[in-house]
Amino acid sequence: MGPTRTKEVSMNASTLPAMLSTTEAAARLNVSPRTLEKWRTVGGGPRYHLVGVRRVAYAESDLVAFVEKGARAHTSEVAR
Repeated sequence: MGPTRTKEVSMNASTLPAMLSTTEAAARLNVSPRTLEKWRTVGGGPRYHLVGVRRVAYAESDLVAFVEKGARAHTSEVAR
């Protein structure tokens, strides 16, 4: 059996979303990196991406969506 071939995908920096580390994302959201780690475990935080095997990254657009999801006009308004 011959070597396995994988399909190469042509990507460049302009097609990838801007990605932030846990520390950078935490600073943008004004929470601790540990809070983001906990949210990844129990849920409730912004979407995240695994880059490679262990690197966690957050797309800026996912942080914006997370913040907008929590936006309220008044205290009795229901979550979207």
